[in-house]
Amino acid sequence: MGTFGTAALSSMEEQLPWFRRMPADQRSWIGLVAQAGIAAFVEWFKSSERTRPAIAGEVFGTAPRELLRSIKLQHTIDMVRVIIDVVETRLDELAAPGGEAQLREAILRYTRDVAFGAAQVYARAAETRAAWDARLEALVVNAVLRGEVDDGMHSWAAALGWTSKPVTVIAGFTPEDEEPEVTIDQMQLAARRARADVLAGVQGRRVIVIVGGETDPLEAARPIAAKCGPGPVVVGPQVGDLYDSTRSAQAAVAGLRAAAGWPDAPRPVLATELLPERALDGDDDARRHLVDGVYNPMLAAGAPLLDTLTTYLEQGSSLEATARLLFVHPNTVRYRLRRVTELTGLAPTDGRNAFTLRIALVLGRFERR
Repeated sequence: MGTFGTAALSSMEEQLPWFRRMPADQRSWIGLVAQAGIAAFVEWFKSSERTRPAIAGEVFGTAPRELLRSIKLQHTIDMVRVIIDVVETRLDELAAPGGEAQLREAILRYTRDVAFGAAQVYARAAETRAAWDARLEALVVNAVLRGEVDDGMHSWAAALGWTSKPVTVIAGFTPEDEEPEVTIDQMQLAARRARADVLAGVQGRRVIVIVGGETDPLEAARPIAAKCGPGPVVVGPQVGDLYDSTRSAQAAVAGLRAAAGWPDAPRPVLATELLPERALDGDDDARRHLVDGVYNPMLAAGAPLLDTLTTYLEQGSSLEATARLLFVHPNTVRYRLRRVTELTGLAPTDGRNAFTLRIALVLGRFERR
């Protein structure tokens, strides 16, 4: 067996470039695997059908676990092929007189079993790695939601192959009667087709997806939304990198909770478009955004602007009624409403924007009382 093992190693060094590049200790382990494979074949050939040992345990059990991470499945196939070639070329040294054909047929059957044994070993390793990756991915998503975005979490993300910037966090619901693993696999497949990176986690019925590499948040969300179950899909604001992702995640989750207040919201919908519902639902960030970004700029522009907007909203968006109550020309009302749009980005003449402005006015008055 030692002679055959040495011959197999020499042949591998001659034919396989990847083998020549390996460290000496790993080549030594492969030599032991080769010898174990040849010895296992002899035992297998001598045994009856019912007592033949399992190939994977006899051959691959010799190698340490670290070797599996160093050798790809294709390399294992190449190695087995070389070993079998060595055995076949020296068949006359193994076979009894007149038994060459029987031994050659046995080698073919044994090779088939070795191939299945190798597939089982790598399949188990892949399943273990997939399960570990899923747990690590869930840890990253939970850390982002809790705001524990530190170097340790970045190491976890790097272990999953995460390199992308910028980042958008999306929140939705899982499809009914579908396993969480299937949902995440579908989302990752959709993201790969869109050339974006994805980290996803399922929490009950809620699914949180971190998308990196897409510059348009809504474009990043569309393939994800297609894989979500019924209900809203909320897109958090885009941030520069994973360190800032908690802000996007918190906005997306708050928007998902508050989306019931806007049944006709588009799908997906930006979390910033749900600011009034989020504020009514108790989201302090949304309240602060409406006060600082909507109310305070109008307050700084002067009382007439706030009075005009308040009267316009209370009069059912009627220019003429607003002008009569304020004793100004309708064109003055139009000018002031345009100023509101310039300062806040919200047009009072739009129903949805008018609702947001009304909530901002109420919250701003609360701040000043």
